[in-house]
Amino acid sequence: MNAKTQIIVLLFSYLFGFLFYYLYHLNYHLIKKYKSFFKSIITIMFMYNIVLIYLICLYKINDGMFHIYFFFMLILGYISAIKIKKLLLSNVKFSKFIAKIKKTCYTLKK
Repeated sequence: MNAKTQIIVLLFSYLFGFLFYYLYHLNYHLIKKYKSFFKSIITIMFMYNIVLIYLICLYKINDGMFHIYFFFMLILGYISAIKIKKLLLSNVKFSKFIAKIKKTCYTLKK
């Protein structure tokens, strides 16, 4: 496997980690209302499909060769998505707080 293909697969694995994070949370929010048996079945099927999609994409990109550092990039993408989501949520809360302070400060001056 040449360097260009490895870089493409590393980037794909990193971005797939992001995608996996958001799909996992979407799945979690969609199955909240079901009983635990159905939650287990749906989660198993979801994970099976995600792994299958990842392996099919790897097969299309580099003929299905899998190296351990692809898995590390997948985990790094997942962890990065968690950190970015926390950062964005903290900025939203902070901006709402600042908007509230500005509103109260401007109303006090009038």
